[in-house]
Amino acid sequence: MRAMVATESRNLAPAAVAATLVLAVACWALTVEQMSGMNMGVATGLGSVAFFLGLWAPMMAAMMLPGATVAISQRASNSGPVRAVAPFVTSYIAVWTAVGVLVYLLYRPHGTLLAGIVVIAAGVYELTPIKRRSRRRCRERVDSGFGFGLECVGSSAGLMAMLIAIGVMSIGWMAAITVVLVTQKLLPARLALDLPIALAIVALGLVIVVSPSSVPGLMPPM
Repeated sequence: MRAMVATESRNLAPAAVAATLVLAVACWALTVEQMSGMNMGVATGLGSVAFFLGLWAPMMAAMMLPGATVAISQRASNSGPVRAVAPFVTSYIAVWTAVGVLVYLLYRPHGTLLAGIVVIAAGVYELTPIKRRSRRRCRERVDSGFGFGLECVGSSAGLMAMLIAIGVMSIGWMAAITVVLVTQKLLPARLALDLPIALAIVALGLVIVVSPSSVPGLMPPM
């Protein structure tokens, strides 16, 4: 009987992954609609806390769920998609929603110099032991959505700080950073890939400091 349940769970794991990706696509569509025309680069305001979190939660689901598909597949295979996956995904997004509360408390519209410094720091963070440990744990820890989420916050902290600094409402930067996030969550760490990404982020930060007008979408339209 137990073997039959395990086999059924493994068979339903692809359906759980497919449902997760459908949810991510739906959240992308909602985010694009909600954030249309709202990007003001470094001068972007967040509005009320309820308004911001109403944008932030689907934004995090859109960005983070594709990279969580391996963990979700493992949860479905081990415990069944309904019993394990729904609480796992809910608690995972809850962690990122809590991060949104912190972002709201700390964020202020700012200048390009601060944005450039944050981006440079984000590039350096990509090569730190903290990043490597969190990234590894984010790939391994699937015991709970909360634990998985906390490790993934550590893994993605630099990239998310970069997004917040250069355009928290920018669909373009959101898409570009999502590609990096998903790649890092699905592929093992390799210096041949990670070093160029880190150097590219640092280079972007330097460009922002030296010539902010050359970075599209960074400055509010005149």
